[in-house]
Amino acid sequence: MAAAPSTTPLLKDELDIVIPTIRNLDFLEMWRPFLQPYHLIIVQDGDPKKTIRVPEGFDYELYNRDDINRILGPKASCISFKDSACRCFGYMVSKKKYIFTIDDDCFVAKDPSGKDINALEQHIKNLLSPSTPFFFNTLYDPYRDGADFVRGYPFSLREGAPTAVSHGLWLNIPDYDAPTQLVKPLERNSRYVDAVLTIPKGTLFPMCGMNLAFDRELIGPAMYFGLMGDGQPIGRYDDMWAGWCTKVITDHLGLGVKTGLPYIWHSKASNPFVNLKKEYNGIFWQEELIPFFQSAALPKEATTVQKCYLELAKQVRAKLGKVDGYFNKLADSMVTWIEAWDELNPPKGAVATTNGPAKSK
Repeated sequence: MAAAPSTTPLLKDELDIVIPTIRNLDFLEMWRPFLQPYHLIIVQDGDPKKTIRVPEGFDYELYNRDDINRILGPKASCISFKDSACRCFGYMVSKKKYIFTIDDDCFVAKDPSGKDINALEQHIKNLLSPSTPFFFNTLYDPYRDGADFVRGYPFSLREGAPTAVSHGLWLNIPDYDAPTQLVKPLERNSRYVDAVLTIPKGTLFPMCGMNLAFDRELIGPAMYFGLMGDGQPIGRYDDMWAGWCTKVITDHLGLGVKTGLPYIWHSKASNPFVNLKKEYNGIFWQEELIPFFQSAALPKEATTVQKCYLELAKQVRAKLGKVDGYFNKLADSMVTWIEAWDELNPPKGAVATTNGPAKSK
């Protein structure tokens, strides 16, 4: 008699789910069939005295601002407040190899057949198969079932590169900036494109943090979401900043970034007028930021993510500090972030220096 197929979820003990929030996490009920087997790291933004309710049956730890201050001490200044950029604290305290992060207004989407999409499963498939950053395959991801390398694809490149990032997309509310929201207030994305692409080496992209997975061991220290929100002159550029830094570093280290499947259902459009206030400086600054990242070069001595990131911090100070003093402060925080990361994630065999765990369930 044949053995029954294993029902153990993929990477159950190797992946954490990071969720930033200011509200009760009732949305997890619809994700229960897909996410309940995994460990959650919840980063509570805003008032630490507020109680966040989590549905029964989920294994989680919750960190609020008091916990962040206690664990990081003075280095807590690098973690944003009153902004979803605080999620990157969850990346830092995780001890797993992989991270999936999702926003609390992201619901389970359906594919064209009406079947619920297991977004996490698709992210895992993306991460566990190679990328093709050095030569574009016109049949999309050649490692998916039913696809392969097309005629003319060099055999020497068919092993691909390790995949560091899986960037998912959204149905319903598109991830638009405030000006686009204002001129297209009723636009909704209903196009389901059954494709996964590797973003070519040398090409930047606007990374969205609400449906994202990555290999923490390959690229984790680069996933810093910057200084945003309370007390900062910019917001809603946290994930894009992380994406630009990450792409420069993955290109340098020979790693891959995929985008496309899986889809989630983005349920709620944020206020475009509030968004415009947050994005206003960024809309101007990005015209300087993009050329900066396009021309950024890392030395061959930068052989680790940390070394790459510290080199980028130097270049941010030297070149973007002229754009606005904010970037000098951001460069300082990039260094602080790496120092904090290394304290909480010492080399194997060493002991992490923390000030105790968060509240666990």
